[in-house]
Amino acid sequence: MPPDKRRIHLNAFAMNCAGHQSAGLWRHPDDQGFRYTDLDHWIGLARTLEDAGFDALFLADVLGIYDVHGGSRDAAVRAGAQVPLGDPMLLVPALAAATSRLGFGVTVSVSYEHPYALARRFTTLDHLTKGRVAWNVVTGYLSSAAANLGLGDAQRSGAGPSNQQLPHDERYAMAEEYLEVCYKLWETSWDEDAVVRDAERGVYTDPAKVHDVAHHGTWFDVPGPFLCEPSPQRTPTIFQAGASSRGKAFAGKHAEAVFVSGPTTGVVAKSVAGIRAAVAEAGRDPESVTIFVQLAPVVAETSSAAKELYASYLAAASREGAMALLGGWTGLDLSDVPPGEPLRHVHTDAGQTALASFTTDDPDREWTIDEIAAHLAVGGRGPVAVGSPAEVADEMERWIDETGADGFNLAYAVTPGTFEQVAELVVPELRRRGRMPATPPRGTLREVLGGKGPRADPSHPAGALRTGTSS
Repeated sequence: MPPDKRRIHLNAFAMNCAGHQSAGLWRHPDDQGFRYTDLDHWIGLARTLEDAGFDALFLADVLGIYDVHGGSRDAAVRAGAQVPLGDPMLLVPALAAATSRLGFGVTVSVSYEHPYALARRFTTLDHLTKGRVAWNVVTGYLSSAAANLGLGDAQRSGAGPSNQQLPHDERYAMAEEYLEVCYKLWETSWDEDAVVRDAERGVYTDPAKVHDVAHHGTWFDVPGPFLCEPSPQRTPTIFQAGASSRGKAFAGKHAEAVFVSGPTTGVVAKSVAGIRAAVAEAGRDPESVTIFVQLAPVVAETSSAAKELYASYLAAASREGAMALLGGWTGLDLSDVPPGEPLRHVHTDAGQTALASFTTDDPDREWTIDEIAAHLAVGGRGPVAVGSPAEVADEMERWIDETGADGFNLAYAVTPGTFEQVAELVVPELRRRGRMPATPPRGTLREVLGGKGPRADPSHPAGALRTGTSS
């Protein structure tokens, strides 16, 4: 690959539901999102991605319904906007068995289950995938999820259920300790050679090489040892997507891959620079983090055919569904705001990334509610690249060169069609341009994304614990 050209990494961005980022596109005749309950659908998608050289299938998740818009869940339910929704983790073992190289990123919130239990599930996945799993660490932001799980203020006071989510920065404080617990379990509880399988002595595991983690913190008490022997990565590759100042600091310390989105290269370039600065501030190599930009490609053999395809997607899209998603992401009910009114920044305790991308991150433009709804209609918050294979590849190169990012989190208009179009038409063009390798790399997901080995680097908090270099 030419040294002056940054390699382009590709993730497929999906969710175990009928409609992910493109609200209403389940109505399009080319969409098969309704097959989200059919394992054959997912296996076919995974094989398409692996054959095309994608690095990973990244599965988003939420545990609540988007019920902010209009003060009701009805808009999201009507539009099929991320509801109905299945558990993404349960897909991974089957998809790993059907592939040999593709990685799998899974979103799991730290807000909704104990780290001791989640650590075991990720170690199990890491074993079953031979080290091809990543954890997208998020903090829950939907009050509907907190209410149904009996969480919120009860997490702090023990006073009983609450339908209020924890404040934004407090969620990150809890997340810091949550990861500390997981790192201790993954990296320090079992020595590398703890499992001896000595039939002659009748010893499967050497008791002297299994240690208590003895964690006693603000949020969690985990006194004993981990249940699992070390997996290929020990700590799964850590994904993260926060764009607030607190989120960037969290990413700087923990993330090995970061997802960003924004309507322009200028907005995204600021995010990329901020993330790399936060990584450096945490004492890590800023280039060691792989940064993915969200993008929705609409590609056909010719430019005119692609434009016709895009027009058909827009015709099927649901404005109401798009606004339901935006309400969930921002915590703002904009149902009574006139369509031509500009969106203003308001601090909320929901996710802050989506609101910032249309307000404070882009000071040179005012986005009206109608413009945002149209922008979100196909592919969500990121840009849409419409055109022939050469035109879409041009646009992808432009975004990489102008933002300093490393690759794309590709959102779909229709599934699996969008990914099949990229695999058939765009990937060969990127390879011809030296932007993707002819032979995709193999190894653990951490190595595929550029890591020096299967385990977290010693500069990472997990690696520091394993190597005994943490302060």
